[in-house]
Amino acid sequence: MKHKQNTKLVIGIVLLASFAAVLVAIFLPLFGGHNALNALDNLYNSISKGSAYYVPKVLQQIESHPATAVSLSLDYKQAEVAARAAALLEKAGATVSGEGTELHVEGDLVAILKACAADADSAYHGRGAELEARHGIAAQAVLHAWWSTLSVIERDLTKKKLFADAQLVHSVQTKAVECAYNYYGIEASKISDRWGIVLLSLAFYVLYTVWYGYAILYFFEGLGMRLSH
Repeated sequence: MKHKQNTKLVIGIVLLASFAAVLVAIFLPLFGGHNALNALDNLYNSISKGSAYYVPKVLQQIESHPATAVSLSLDYKQAEVAARAAALLEKAGATVSGEGTELHVEGDLVAILKACAADADSAYHGRGAELEARHGIAAQAVLHAWWSTLSVIERDLTKKKLFADAQLVHSVQTKAVECAYNYYGIEASKISDRWGIVLLSLAFYVLYTVWYGYAILYFFEGLGMRLSH
């Protein structure tokens, strides 16, 4: 009985030690300069980006929306963002007046949203240099200005009870601009092209969890402890 208990204790110690060794390896930059967690995070971000390209559908929504002349009162939180937004809106064909954090905008909502979707599409596909050349600022700054602009446009349209217009603006913001911003700099891939590493990572997660569970079980049983009810 004592021999069996000692054997379990040795097995538990070996399992815990090997578990700890693997845990240390996980946090070492062994995968192209990244640790295992960052590498897997990049992998799953890449796969999710491959299924999150909604710009074509958003453009269809915009195209099917009737031309809508809007007169908007936009209140931004930061003057710097408002200045960037003013430049974007003017390039989209709108007339912009005001200063500081408050802008008054007149123009065609459809034309504004088309320009926004075009910028989001460029960013989604990693063409940051194209956006910078177009607007003179970094791609992510462009996207942030558009996101802020769509937020205040939606708010103003909702106040005026133009709910269909507000819903379209919200769709462009969440499905085009947010996706482009969140996935900027990430290369898109399909899970069908990476299924091997995906299955391997999932299998390792299950094995590693069971590994730790048995290590604890054998270790404490080796110390003479038992679960009872």
